[in-house]
Amino acid sequence: MPSPGEEKSNAKDPVAIIIGAGPAGLTAALELQRHTNIKPILLETTDYIGGLSRTVNHKGNRIDIGGHRFFSKSDRVMQWWLEIMPMQATQGEQLVTYRNATTSVQSSPDPPDPEKTDKVMLIRNRKSRIYFMRKLFAYPISLSLQTLSNFGLVKTIKVGMSYMKSTLFPVKPEKTLEEFLTNRFGKELYLTFFKSYTEKVWGVPCHKISAAWGAQRVKGLSLWKALFHFFRSLFNFGDSDVSQKKTETSLIEQFLYPKFGPGQMWECVADQVKERGGEIYMETAVQNLLVDGNRIVGVEANDRQTGETRVFTGDYFFSTMPMRDLVRGLRTEVPANIKEISEGLVYRDFITVGLLVKQMTLKEDNQRLVSDNWIYIQEPDVKLGRLQIFNNWSPYMVANPDKVWLGLEYFCDETEPIWTWDNETVAKYAGEELERIGMIDRADIEDWTVIHMPKTYPGYFGTYDRFDDLRRWIDRFENLFLVGRNGMHKYNNQDHSMLTAMVAVENIVNGVKSKDNLWEINTEEEYHENKKEPATSASASRS
Repeated sequence: MPSPGEEKSNAKDPVAIIIGAGPAGLTAALELQRHTNIKPILLETTDYIGGLSRTVNHKGNRIDIGGHRFFSKSDRVMQWWLEIMPMQATQGEQLVTYRNATTSVQSSPDPPDPEKTDKVMLIRNRKSRIYFMRKLFAYPISLSLQTLSNFGLVKTIKVGMSYMKSTLFPVKPEKTLEEFLTNRFGKELYLTFFKSYTEKVWGVPCHKISAAWGAQRVKGLSLWKALFHFFRSLFNFGDSDVSQKKTETSLIEQFLYPKFGPGQMWECVADQVKERGGEIYMETAVQNLLVDGNRIVGVEANDRQTGETRVFTGDYFFSTMPMRDLVRGLRTEVPANIKEISEGLVYRDFITVGLLVKQMTLKEDNQRLVSDNWIYIQEPDVKLGRLQIFNNWSPYMVANPDKVWLGLEYFCDETEPIWTWDNETVAKYAGEELERIGMIDRADIEDWTVIHMPKTYPGYFGTYDRFDDLRRWIDRFENLFLVGRNGMHKYNNQDHSMLTAMVAVENIVNGVKSKDNLWEINTEEEYHENKKEPATSASASRS
C-alpha cells in the first residue's frame, strides 16, 4: 500500500508521471493510452491547460500566446490534429483538401460547419509582414515591386550587391546567428530586417547567439527561395492542398486553426485523456525528483491550493519542465560541471498585452483592417516586437466583430523593469508605443489585459555551447524522457514538441534505450520531408 501522502495508480498497470500539460505532455499521455496499458498522470503547475499553446479568454475576446499555426510537414502530426478536431470542408467557395489525411477525415459525410459546431479546424490564409520606416514590407523578404518602391533605388542596389557577395563569399563555418543570416540574405538585408528584431527577442547581439538557432528556426529559407516562392504565387502555381509539401515551412500560405484558438485543441485532448482514465492534477508544482541509481522512482509535488506536498511514484517519467529546474530538483549527487551548465542556461520571458480598439489607423486598400495575422515590428524607437491581429486568426476570437482585438508582444527578462511594472502601466505603455508608430489612436482603446509568460524562449547562448554534456548526463536516467520546448531546452514549434512525445512513447513500446532519435527531431534540416517517420508497432497498440 502507498504510504500516507503517496499517490499511485492501480498497481496492475504501469504508471507514467508526466510533468506539464502542454502539447508535449498531453501528446505523450494520449499516445500512451492509445498504444500501451501505461496509465498517464499529468502534473501541471499552472491553473490552465496547453502551456504556451493555451488560449486566454478575456471577456469573450481570446488571446493566442505568440500565435500558433497548426501546420506541419509531418503527416502524422497533421492527421493527429484532424482526428481530434475535424477540418472545415471549404474556405469561401473553394474546396480544400488535406492530401494525407486519414480516410475517416477525407470521407466524412457531414464536414463540420463552423457556424453550427465549435469543434472544428478552420482553414486560414497566412499573411505576415514587417513594419519598418512606418511602412509594410512583405515577409518572408522578397524583392517585390512594393519592397523595391519602399527601399528606393540606392537601397535596392546595396541589397542586391550585398546578397551577391554573401553568395559568392559565404562565411564558413557558420558559428553565430549573424553569420547564418548574412550568408542567406546578405549583410544589407540582415542589418535592415533581422538584426534589430532578433536582438529585441533575445536581448543580446546576434554575434553572441549560436548559429544553431538559425538552423532550428529558419532552416532552408533564403532570399532565393523567397523570391522563387513569390513568383510561383504570383502566377498561381499553387494548389488548395493544405499539406503544401513542396513549400518551405516559413513560406506556407495556409494553415489550420481551431475555432477558438490553440487552447481549444489541448482542452479537447485533456478531456480525452481523462475519459480514458488518465489523471490531471492542476496547480501541482513538481519540486523534487526521487532517484534510485539510474532510474527516477517518484516526484514530490506541492499542491498550490492546499499547500500539501504529495509524492507520485511511477514506472516512466516525462518532463517538460525547464532543464535548469529539473537538475535543481534531482535528489542525487549532480557533478559540478553539470550544475554549472544547467545554471548557465538562459531563458527569455514574454509579455502579451491585449488591446481592444474601435479601429486601426493603419489601413490599406480601403479596408477597415489590414489582412495580416501578425506583423513584425522592426522600428528601433519602440520596444514592441510583434503585433497579433486576432480577428485575422479566427473571427470567433473576437466577441464583437466590429472591434479590433490586438496582441502586442514584448520580449524581456524577469530582471527588466517592464516585467515588474503593474499591469495598468504596461498596458498604457503598449498603447503609447502603438500610437507612436502610427497604428492606432489611443482614444480608440476600449479595454486591455496583460499576460506574463516566464521562460517562453530557451536561449542559445550562456552555457549552451556545452549543452551536449548536460544532455548526455540526463539521458543516463533510463526511464526519464525529456520532451517539448523547455523540457529539451530546444526552440521547438508545437508540432516538433508533439513529435518528441510520440517518439518517446515509441521507444518505450519498442524497448529502445537510446534517446538519440528524440534529439534528432527538428535538428536535421529536412527531417520531416526526407526522413521516414516512425510508426508505433501495431501489435502493441490498443484503442
